[in-house]
Amino acid sequence: MEICRSIWSQDLGHRKSEGDNGTMSLSALPRSCLFPPATRSCKQRCSAFSPSPSKLSIRMARSSIQEVSESGAFVRTPSAFRNFISGDPDSPFPAESGRYHLYVSFACPWACRCLAYLKIKGLDKIIGHTVVKSKWGRTKDGDTHIGWVFPASNADEPGAEPDPIIGAGSVRELYETASPIFSGKYSVPVLWDKELKTIVNNESSEIIRMLNSEFNGLAENPNLDLYPPHLQAQIEEANGWIYDCINNGVYKCGFAKQQAPYEKAVENLYKALDKCEQILSNQRFICGNLLTETDIRLFVTLIRFDEV
Repeated sequence: MEICRSIWSQDLGHRKSEGDNGTMSLSALPRSCLFPPATRSCKQRCSAFSPSPSKLSIRMARSSIQEVSESGAFVRTPSAFRNFISGDPDSPFPAESGRYHLYVSFACPWACRCLAYLKIKGLDKIIGHTVVKSKWGRTKDGDTHIGWVFPASNADEPGAEPDPIIGAGSVRELYETASPIFSGKYSVPVLWDKELKTIVNNESSEIIRMLNSEFNGLAENPNLDLYPPHLQAQIEEANGWIYDCINNGVYKCGFAKQQAPYEKAVENLYKALDKCEQILSNQRFICGNLLTETDIRLFVTLIRFDEV
């Protein structure tokens, strides 16, 4: 894990907080810490992932609970808005300075991978961004739904700010502005078109690809390619198991409502973490000696792991 953390501190200029003396390698941890006994109840098991399922039902938004299958396993639903910004000026969503806005939450790793790209590529002067509150709240009067909301003022929460684009009170309002009949989950990130007043895309894996390549004519770091052609096959292969076992795997652990899918998710998670540990003990990055999107996708989950 310490090797994984060094990716960010060494290459992106971020430092660990004062007093951080590093973390113990996964291989040094007793397996009893990594794999809770199957005989223990969900409430007794590893608090690193979740409290009991009943408490999750109270804390999490309705849309997240609906992503649990009949078998008790967490099954993520696809993102709904899948348009693509292009460097072609004749495309429906051309890459233009000042036209787009990114909505994120510091609590969401999917959104933070997009925010990382915004900074790394030097696009934060071209594409604005707004941070919602980290704690979910009521999204509409007379409705029981809870989800991402904007603060009433900049003083409510450090880093979070009111919506400067349409004055929305919640991310839900953005979705309903884009599509009044929308019935899916109100997630972040949201890439917003200020000209058309609609959501371009809410799938983080696609947003980072756009930010990597389509704004190079406007970016401060146009030569930084996090998806280089000669590594694309390797990136896709690594993205596959990292997404399934780690990025989405922590959700499979945290949202599972039955013992069997929980135990399977935990085992797959730690096997994948050990695989990362092995790879990064021999080379600087997951796909070799170059920083790629795979490292960013992995980092935003790993940096939250101990805190959770």
